[in-house]
Amino acid sequence: MKIYHLKTCDTCRKAIKALRAAGHDPALHDVRAEGLDGTTLETLEAALGYEALVNKKSTTWRGLSEAEKSELSRDSALSLLGAHPTLMKRPVIETKGTFTIGWSKAVQTHYGV
Repeated sequence: MKIYHLKTCDTCRKAIKALRAAGHDPALHDVRAEGLDGTTLETLEAALGYEALVNKKSTTWRGLSEAEKSELSRDSALSLLGAHPTLMKRPVIETKGTFTIGWSKAVQTHYGV
């Protein structure tokens, strides 16, 4: 299990704590500190779709220009996520090639939390 997260994100901290309490031992990848390489972004986009990956409620999104926001496509989203990894909705959890995004009740149930 690998979690793509931000160490300052309350939701990510809750998810990590709950997953550990449920007996999981996740490898952590802080997207701000470690970034997101092109291969990882391609994999995440293929599994989840670029629209699901972009957090349009984030401070980072609000700081983008109107042109960047209005012209959002697969390629521009991957470029923006590479340049601004905090734009990614999180946590993204990978287990055996399967990905979930966010920390909804459905995601929690999926991981036995």
